[in-house]
Amino acid sequence: MSRFESGMESMIDMYIYETTSLLEQLDEIMMRTETNNEFGEEDINEIFRIMHTIKGSSAMMGLENMSVLAHRIEDMFFIIREENPVIDEKKTLFQLIFDSSDLLKAEIDMLQDDDSEPTDFSDQITKIEKFVEYLKKCVNGEGGAAPAAEGEAAEAAPEAADEAKPAEAAQPEGSSGFCKVRVYFEDNCEMENLRALIIVNKIKEYCTELKTVPDNIENDPSTAKDIIDNGFLIMFKSHVDDYKVVLSEIEGAVNVKSYEIEEEPSELAAPATEKAAEPAAEAPKPAAAAPTVEAPAVEASKPAAAPAPKPQPTASQTNEQINKKIAQQKNAGGHANKGKQSLISVNLNKLDQLQDMVGEIVISEAMVTSNPDLKGLKLDNFQKAARELRKLTDELQDIVMSVRMVPLSGVFNKMTRIVRDMKVKLNKDVDLVFEGEETEVDKSVIDNLNDPIMHMVRNSVDHGIEATAEERIAAGKPAKGTVTLAAYSSSGEVIIVVSDDGGGIDCQRVLEKARENGLLTKPEEEYTEKEIFNMVMLPGFSTNKEVTEYSGRGVGMDVVRQGIEKIGGTVSVDSKAGEGTNFIIKIPLSLAIIDGIEVSVGKSIFTIPTNAIKKFIKLKKNQLLHDTSHKEIIKDGNKLYPLIRLNQYYGIQDSLDNVYEGVVVLVESDGRYACILVDELIGEQQVVVKPFSPMFNRYNIKQQGMAGCTILGDGSITIILEIGSIIENNG
Repeated sequence: MSRFESGMESMIDMYIYETTSLLEQLDEIMMRTETNNEFGEEDINEIFRIMHTIKGSSAMMGLENMSVLAHRIEDMFFIIREENPVIDEKKTLFQLIFDSSDLLKAEIDMLQDDDSEPTDFSDQITKIEKFVEYLKKCVNGEGGAAPAAEGEAAEAAPEAADEAKPAEAAQPEGSSGFCKVRVYFEDNCEMENLRALIIVNKIKEYCTELKTVPDNIENDPSTAKDIIDNGFLIMFKSHVDDYKVVLSEIEGAVNVKSYEIEEEPSELAAPATEKAAEPAAEAPKPAAAAPTVEAPAVEASKPAAAPAPKPQPTASQTNEQINKKIAQQKNAGGHANKGKQSLISVNLNKLDQLQDMVGEIVISEAMVTSNPDLKGLKLDNFQKAARELRKLTDELQDIVMSVRMVPLSGVFNKMTRIVRDMKVKLNKDVDLVFEGEETEVDKSVIDNLNDPIMHMVRNSVDHGIEATAEERIAAGKPAKGTVTLAAYSSSGEVIIVVSDDGGGIDCQRVLEKARENGLLTKPEEEYTEKEIFNMVMLPGFSTNKEVTEYSGRGVGMDVVRQGIEKIGGTVSVDSKAGEGTNFIIKIPLSLAIIDGIEVSVGKSIFTIPTNAIKKFIKLKKNQLLHDTSHKEIIKDGNKLYPLIRLNQYYGIQDSLDNVYEGVVVLVESDGRYACILVDELIGEQQVVVKPFSPMFNRYNIKQQGMAGCTILGDGSITIILEIGSIIENNG
């Protein structure tokens, strides 16, 4: 039975997306603070805000276990923020947050499983409550060690933050001096109480005091009816230069139909320097959650008054300064957006459908413009219309592709947490370095990269980097190891390199293991170094004698290879003894549509990606030469290139053998060049890449130079060539 009611699918998707993003943000903050061994004020406020949001949204979805866990963390950081205790056991605090983040992520992964049951977080909550007790002792000057996992000290802790919160904040004496704005939401937008909470969270940083009617909007869904009937009353005080920003946030909030300014005081909050002189007896107010209370009934029922004149700023706070403040917020992409949101979230399935539709349009266009019935006809107007159609489909394709492009930074940043956990458990000092993380690839490619890259990073840290700092120092290396994640674009594909500066792969050990497992297909002395390195991609291959939590180098690397090939990519290994190992992943920028040149070889038609073609050569006498090993090479100017006869490469009959009668195509992949001999050029064509049937997976056809297939305008099928593999296989 599903954990959610029918009709909540869109809400579930949004909840999962937003909560996952918040937890990733939490991990980034925690990684930074752990490195600095210190929580900055902004870090504490941000963690408080993250847990506050997760608590509220989880409660809305009925996920009580997640809401309670987030609430306990929020309570803990309330004490850290308000009381500023001196924490000696920061390691324990860091681990508590990391463990809680992992539990919440695991629970999110289970949410769409209809048979899943809520996880019991009571053990983790108990640990947090005990740490809260420890924090309270630190506040009281008692100090001592952080509490152990067992004990009764935490029994009173669930209410720790509630006790710390000032009771006076929930019962203000009045609402005098507040600006009062009543907000009305669009009809039938649903969950008005949570939409009101979103507004509160957006404006609270600009308010010195903030109250709402109704008040318990976060935890009481019944307040939605009150908001529908009477609107949502916001009462706030702010500095003069933040006043218009608050109104702009309210105006630009999603689903807000209108708002009325019921009361606009003549004086706004005093500057911060004056505020510091307030009586010390006043209890502190939690800034992140912005306590909300109900104003006296007479205020709530008061009819809407006409807006009062806008407050007049002092000489030092002119309208120009206020407007400048708002302009700065806008320029920073910040909070003063007066219009509706310019960004929307779109389900990836809809983008997939849109992309598939564009692909079908491209195929249909080719079927029309390349229709055999049109051959020999003079159709000037038709050709003009066809060119215009091609231009529009190209633009449509570019737009659809750009919508799907996302940076690799999201994948790379997730590896930071992996390396952090491994450093702790393996007692290794390792730096993770990013290069080119802003490189963009298709969203569907990104989704399939997490597991392969994670596996490679784990192997690099576990068995690439030397076991001890002493080994590295003895080898003339820095004591701290380095794992690098680098990405860059090249010829229509993205290259991702996972490298370490460890001991490298031992070729002899690889050969021994391959011999033991019966994996050798030719005499050992005939294997090149590159072939030996790539043996680690064979199923079940490993040179590691000890099984660890993170596996030995090679375990599961065949799965990594299959995952990369599934998205049209390739993976190879390069290593140097004593210097380190590189895992090189090559993936297409997009999986959908490419520009290609159709060529014929005998009765077969192939498509060569346009981005791999450098030039076409019609050979003249004396341009065909032979090297010392009798391999054919082409001389073009002052440069020499190896010649690959495509008919011989694929064993195609009835093809031209005379190199001077055919056409030579100079191609390039990753800095390597070669000349490919074909019978003739057919023409340029935009093609939709179709994957091969899974039944061909066991033949490893991608390594033989076939990247995929496509449907031509006349309905026939052509093979799309993988130039990199063809050049590599040619030696």
